[in-house]
Amino acid sequence: MYIVSQVLARKQDAGTRRVATVSPRTTVLEAARLMNDQKIGSLVVCGDSGEVLGIITERDFLRRVIAAEKNPASTSVEEVMTRDVLTCTPETRLDEIRVTMREKCIRHMPVVGADGLVGMISIGDLNFARSQVLTEHVEQLEAYIRSA
Repeated sequence: MYIVSQVLARKQDAGTRRVATVSPRTTVLEAARLMNDQKIGSLVVCGDSGEVLGIITERDFLRRVIAAEKNPASTSVEEVMTRDVLTCTPETRLDEIRVTMREKCIRHMPVVGADGLVGMISIGDLNFARSQVLTEHVEQLEAYIRSA
C-alpha cells in the first residue's frame, strides 16, 4: 500500500473507516467518553457544514485540560482543540505522511478529499501498511530463492 486511498479501502473492508467527529461545542468530558467508547485516540472537530475546524487528541486532554486544571465537564472542545490541523488527501503517498508525522510528532491525520472529510490515517495504519509491504517483499524473495 503506497497511497492513502489504499489504506482507506482496507479500513472500509474491515468496517473501520468511519471517522469519529464532534462539534466544537461538545464538552471535553463528552469527547473523552466518545473516544473511550470507540477505543480511539482522536476526534476530528467539524463545523455545522462538515468542514474540519480542528482535532482533539489524548495529548490535548493531558496538556490543555488536566495539566491546566480545567473542568472537563464545563470546558468545550473548541477551547482546547488543535486548530492548525495537518491533513492529507486520498492521493498522498504514505511515505510523505510518515515523514510529516515523525517531524511534527503527531499520530493522527484527517484525510480530506474534494467532498470534505473522507477518513483518518493513524501511525498504526502506516505501521500496518509498512508491515504488509515488507511481508510481501519477503514472500517474493522466498519464492525467488525456491525457484533458483
